[in-house]
Parts: sequence; structure tokens; C-alpha cells
Amino acid sequence: MWNFNNCALIVAHPDDETLWAGGTVLINSKSNWEVISLCRKSDADRNLKFFRALKELNAIGDIGDLDDGVEQRSIETIEVEQVILSLLKKKEYDLIITHSIRGEYIRHRRHEETGNAVSSLMEKEKLVARELWMFAYEDGEKKYYPRAIDSADSFIKLSEEIWNEKFKIITDIYGFSSESWEAKTTPKNEAFWCFKSANDVRRKLISRREKL
Repeated sequence: MWNFNNCALIVAHPDDETLWAGGTVLINSKSNWEVISLCRKSDADRNLKFFRALKELNAIGDIGDLDDGVEQRSIETIEVEQVILSLLKKKEYDLIITHSIRGEYIRHRRHEETGNAVSSLMEKEKLVARELWMFAYEDGEKKYYPRAIDSADSFIKLSEEIWNEKFKIITDIYGFSSESWEAKTTPKNEAFWCFKSANDVRRKLISRREKL
């Protein structure tokens, strides 16, 4: 049963919101969705496409400019936390969804840092939510495109109609070709690790041996 009204979706990059949770947002479009991307504000093309995607998702949101250079330097958790707090309109939600602290594939540092920062903010009660959900995907250490983990706490099979809407955002709005990694990745199922408390995040994920 979906019983969340005010929801925040916190991602590292424009398109992450659609790839990993777009179907869930579309299915539950009557909820109030606030979506923030921590990177690419200064990328005029991706910035514009992000807000077009939010319109299709019936969501509001904002975008930040956290460093996303190709060298993927490590960023301190406190810096990521500050960007998150500066972008969100509120600090209390029914549900917060974000990246896993292990990411969705091998490997993108910003995804992992985003998950860690959200968890940290909730542990310190600078963000409050009844539940915290983290994306549950893996790619078999690059053996295949990222796929939803069927043993995750929440596993959602998308209808063809919902998946087509999601795929169109990736291809028509973000402009990725049908042969791109993004298009081929676009999951037909979505999965999440679900937590009542941020304190359970590391214990629960480590106990399930979710791999780096």
C-alpha cells in the first residue's frame, strides 16, 4: 500500500530520477514529488532537460552544481549534505528516496556519496522522513546492464504503459539514442531497500552483502 503524500527524490544527476525511480513517480503521480539533482546546473543542456523531465513526472525540483568532473574526485560528506539542504524546499517528508550507499552499478562515486549524505542527514535529524528508500540495483560487476534486485524490500513491476512513459523521458526529453547505455539500461522493474530509520542503512545493506 502506498501511503506517502509528500515525497523527496534526491539524485546525483539529471536522468537518475527517471532511470531508477521514474516508474514509481509516474505510478504515484497524485503524491507531491520534489526532485533534486546535485550536479549539472552549469550544463545548460542537461539543466533544461531536467526541468522538462520533472514536468512529465508532475514534480517540482531544483538542481545544484556539485563537481562532476571525469576524474571523480572524492567529495566530503559535509559538502554533499550542504548542497542537499540548499536545494530542498522542506526538511520533513513522508518518504525520501535516494541512491544506495553502494550505488547502482560499478561504479559512480557521486551516487554512493549522495546516498551516504542523505543517510547522514537523517541520522543527525537535519532531514526527517517516515521512511527512507534507497535504489536497489546491480550490474553483476559490469557483466550486464543494471537490473532491479528481486530480493529487495520493494520490487515494482512496471506496466508496459508506465515503462514506455519512462523510456520516452530518457530518449525524447534527455535525448539518449536507443542504442545508448542509458536507453538500454532503463529498467522495466524498479526496486528499493526500505528503512524506517537511517541508523539501519549500513547494517542492513552490509548484512545483505550488497557489493561495491
